[in-house]
Amino acid sequence: MSRIPVILNLLALTMALFSTTMLLPLALAWWTGDDGRFAFLAGLAVALGSSGTLWLATKDDERDLRIRDGFLLVTLAWVVLPLLAAVPLLVYYNQIGHPLGLSKAYFEAMSGLSTTGSTVLNHLDTLPHSINLWRATLVWVGGMGILVLAIAILPLLGVGGHQLFKAEPGPMKDEKLTPRIASTGKVLYAVYFIFSIVCFLAYRVAGLSWFDAWCHMATTMGLGGFSTSDEGFLKFDSVAVEMVAMVFMVLAGINFATHFLAFRQRSFKAYLRCSQTVPYLVLLLGSGLFVTVFLYWKHVYGTWGEALRYGMFNTISVATTTGYANTDYTLWPLLAPLWMILLASFATSAGSTGGGIKLSRAILLVKQTRRELTRLLHPNVVAPVRLGRTPVGPEVIAGIMAFLLMYGLSIGVLTTLMLLSGLEPVTAFSAVFASINNLGPGMGDVGPMGNYAGLSDYQLWLCSFAMLIGRLELFTVLVLFTPEFWRR
Repeated sequence: MSRIPVILNLLALTMALFSTTMLLPLALAWWTGDDGRFAFLAGLAVALGSSGTLWLATKDDERDLRIRDGFLLVTLAWVVLPLLAAVPLLVYYNQIGHPLGLSKAYFEAMSGLSTTGSTVLNHLDTLPHSINLWRATLVWVGGMGILVLAIAILPLLGVGGHQLFKAEPGPMKDEKLTPRIASTGKVLYAVYFIFSIVCFLAYRVAGLSWFDAWCHMATTMGLGGFSTSDEGFLKFDSVAVEMVAMVFMVLAGINFATHFLAFRQRSFKAYLRCSQTVPYLVLLLGSGLFVTVFLYWKHVYGTWGEALRYGMFNTISVATTTGYANTDYTLWPLLAPLWMILLASFATSAGSTGGGIKLSRAILLVKQTRRELTRLLHPNVVAPVRLGRTPVGPEVIAGIMAFLLMYGLSIGVLTTLMLLSGLEPVTAFSAVFASINNLGPGMGDVGPMGNYAGLSDYQLWLCSFAMLIGRLELFTVLVLFTPEFWRR
């Protein structure tokens, strides 16, 4: 059985670290005098009070993690941190006389931290800047996984981060960039931070205000898709802003280990050597052009320029699981939005901030299928499956097959539960599919011009669970439900 006091002690430290992210919106609220001041003071008090109490109650235990402890800690952190993140939302909406309720507040916080980008909030333009900044901050923090930061910090506290690193599927799992995991975490965040600053400046040059540029930088790099307006990118109606978004959405969908190697080697060859980057770029460009031609052929847009603008932007946004929209693409002929949403399930690279099953798994699945077809014709042929130049063992392929089985079963079970709750089929399936792939907008009532506010509390909790298991790639969470996990 996992060592619960040790895990709770580390959870308390993670909660305390997370509470510092409330300082930025608190400072903004204090400076501008908006209505979010008390909300963030309350949120900070709850986070520090609960983490301090938990730490004091468990501080005498040795910090020695095993692999199974890492799984439990990662899952607990992703369950508890959205609860803390929901406090400012709960307090603010109670303060203005429109109680949000725990279900919606938790959903919004989970959506941000899991970089899903679904929302239950209306009238975003009228919210205090501090609340919109908080939503964007959640996406930015969640973008690389809150525990990547913990990997860099916990070793300094005498905690080995390797078990956590195994539990959280991350950019550096198969890339030996630095000798220590702590150094690896710092390197990845350095790359993330550099891209974030450049993205922010690019948005500013493209014409966004300082505030909008900062918030959209955070949600672009995290591939989360939250906006400061109900209209999203329709509000800006700017080709320049959309081009900035496309560039950085594409960059954020690439393995951050590859970005670091390219920086360190000062060469683009790192991208060419990566087994995912070239297929990823070809897939995005090819799909964007396909949707463009399809829209023009179907006379959705009267010029090639319009078809290219809307087709490419929305394809990249959905495929990278960002969820921005500059038009209601659910009104297009059905083939286009269906293909875009299908892309969201596998297009982004492992080690990126995107969701879905990841391109590396999809590539290996295709290669394994081709290998089996070859063996039907040539039973004695030896044809190892490779990812790039590296042979992949049968246990890895078996793991991918099991993952895909659980992925499909999870979608099926959650969709069935949504249907039984009275939701119509298109909305039920797309809400689950968008949540488990951390995409955000789906189709039907939860399309890009709608939101999740119309769902019941029960349906919102189902979507929150889907976001959780999607962000932690299923097994990290589901292993906790096996009897073997709790045996000594």
